[in-house]
Amino acid sequence: MIKFGTGGWRAVIGDEFTRENIQLLAQGMVNKMKNEGVAEQGIVMGYDRRFLSKEAMQWAAVVFAAAQIKVYLINKSSPTPLIMFYVMRHEFPYGMMITASHNPAIYNGIKVFTAGGRDADETQTKDIEAYIEDIGPGQVKTVEYEAGKEEGYIEEIYPLNEYLDNIISSVNMQAIREAGLKVALDPMYGVSETSLKTILMTARCEMATIHDRHDTLFGGKLPAPSAATLHSLQNYVVEKKFDIGIATDGDADRIGVIDDKGNFLHPNDILVLLYYYLVKFKGWKGPVVRNIATTHMLDKVAEKFGESCYEVPVGFKHISAKMKETGAIIGGESSGGLTVQGHINGKDGIYAAALLIEMIAVTGKKLSCIMEDIQKECGAIHMEERDYKFTQQEKENLHRILIQEKRLPEIPYEIAHISYLDGSKVYLKCGGWVIARFSGTEPLLRIFCEMPEQADAEKLCGIYEEFLGLEREP
Repeated sequence: MIKFGTGGWRAVIGDEFTRENIQLLAQGMVNKMKNEGVAEQGIVMGYDRRFLSKEAMQWAAVVFAAAQIKVYLINKSSPTPLIMFYVMRHEFPYGMMITASHNPAIYNGIKVFTAGGRDADETQTKDIEAYIEDIGPGQVKTVEYEAGKEEGYIEEIYPLNEYLDNIISSVNMQAIREAGLKVALDPMYGVSETSLKTILMTARCEMATIHDRHDTLFGGKLPAPSAATLHSLQNYVVEKKFDIGIATDGDADRIGVIDDKGNFLHPNDILVLLYYYLVKFKGWKGPVVRNIATTHMLDKVAEKFGESCYEVPVGFKHISAKMKETGAIIGGESSGGLTVQGHINGKDGIYAAALLIEMIAVTGKKLSCIMEDIQKECGAIHMEERDYKFTQQEKENLHRILIQEKRLPEIPYEIAHISYLDGSKVYLKCGGWVIARFSGTEPLLRIFCEMPEQADAEKLCGIYEEFLGLEREP
């Protein structure tokens, strides 16, 4: 029953996310590490603020301890990027994070990281699944937690300062100090507050925080920084006249931003802003990587500066791999995750936040002004996004129409070409595009459309809705 998606293994707590399955996955990792000859190097693990996250980490740890594999446990709820950083910096073969990221509160899960602090790719996750399937009855071995500590196979650590010092050393703290910026923070009841407060107070920013308490129900909302979930932060930024509002998802690998005017900046906009800043103001040279459902505005910015934009399937493992292959300076996805060359090999909302604040300080411009500059130089395009829930039977029918039969609705724009790299994506000669694909983390069909005019993007989504017989949630 343990199947990995684009963001690790995620399941409903008490249904498939159980101690038995957690320890089954851990035993699969134990067997994999032993067969690969890397067991002696140990593994590092962390957890977020979700219900049962700490307990799940400990349940997994006692399996490694029973196999005499040293496991380093980060003993306070921590951002996912911290675990990725620690795996990379200390050259661990693997790391694990107990989190379901931005999923609803009834979910929890496990992310697996490989050498270099990268998200486990599809080859790795299929391998883990195969090891799990080979485990027979009675083959999962455990020890008592305290016994594992006494025997030296479980060690509790808290390397937050090492991670934060790495970020502080890579951003222009002096420029931020001199700018005297006001920053509002919404960790969405997650794990980013300590990290962001430490960085920004070191940079002498004036700070205020909302939604900072520990709440495993995330205030009754989805812990994903989106236009629908950040109304409180928008109001706070406008009322208190802050320069920027920063929100992070449950495990702090994704970011959401409210600009100085109270506008929600789509993750697409954040990627465009940072790529533009790195090339134009910091003088970096290199391409950019985006997934197949992320804005082609990145292509426009890359073209303006004589660079290239590479497209990959959804899943951050594809972005980090392509960045390594091409020497790209930044990569990201429309769901809010991004990474920058020279930092970790995965998503980091905390580092992205620090870099955005540096951008405001160095340019001396508000976010809204910088975005206007980019649109004047490169032109503007508009995106429409829609999600649809389905039953298993409906999914099979949709998959048959879109992927097996490769059927399309009547599209009133000239088609340039079609890709089935990840879902069904139609590229249009006008510069627009539309994609229909299944989420790898939730039971959703997603339709994204980007066109020179917003009305055309909405129209094309409507055409797909009618063709597939879809209905949006009220």
